[in-house]
Amino acid sequence: MDSLREKVAIVTGGGSGIGRATARSLARRGACIVVADVNAETADAVVAEITGAGGQAAGVRCDVGEDAAFDELRRFALDRFGRVDVVMNNVGVLTRGRPEFLPVAEWQRIITVNLMSVVRSNAVFLPLLIEQGHGHIVNTASFAGLFTYAYDRLPYAATKAAIVQISEGLRLYLHPQGIGVTVLCPGPVKTNVLSTLRSFGPDIETRGPGDQFALLEPETVGEQVAEAILADTFMLYTHPQVRDVLVGRATDWNAFIAGQADRVNPA
Repeated sequence: MDSLREKVAIVTGGGSGIGRATARSLARRGACIVVADVNAETADAVVAEITGAGGQAAGVRCDVGEDAAFDELRRFALDRFGRVDVVMNNVGVLTRGRPEFLPVAEWQRIITVNLMSVVRSNAVFLPLLIEQGHGHIVNTASFAGLFTYAYDRLPYAATKAAIVQISEGLRLYLHPQGIGVTVLCPGPVKTNVLSTLRSFGPDIETRGPGDQFALLEPETVGEQVAEAILADTFMLYTHPQVRDVLVGRATDWNAFIAGQADRVNPA
């Protein structure tokens, strides 16, 4: 995809954070945006920002945890713009607690929203993209899906690791058919993801991936995503230095996890 002009991009979680920033970045490059969010008001606010700047956008309430959500989203996009070229699966919710305090129901909530939303999206949009022979998928994972830096968000980390694997398989399958796949793995970014946070059990210190990773503005990431689509980039790290961490783990995984344990549980 060498241009986004007049392409139609669906962005779930598009009402705030990385989704909002990506929607705006794609719109600046000429794409028509479907802003999908569980909060209709925030979706409409992003639409107003885009149209106010001369772009084209439409907002729709979409709860990606519901089975019918993506069928309705596809109908909305086709009715409004007549086509779909880019699908960004960008919803994530968090839970926090020591593993023994996390209820099974909370695991199910995180899996339903974070992981099964991607599965639902694929079931609806892959046939459309394959039939037309072009398009691009962006799946938002996380540093938490690349390496373990804490133990208090296991459901989130597990779903994000699964999204990385799904994205790799999709890339192998879809690229020969003319469809690009990008997996976005953000490090620290200023978003409102903590608004979905539920905590269980005793208070626990929340640890990030490391002090070497600066806190980014969502607008920086939105630009990275737009450029990754145009460049047909598969793995998009928001912080390139994460490669050093992954190389260290691959070189000696036992030593790596021992070092992480010392960092998480200092003497």
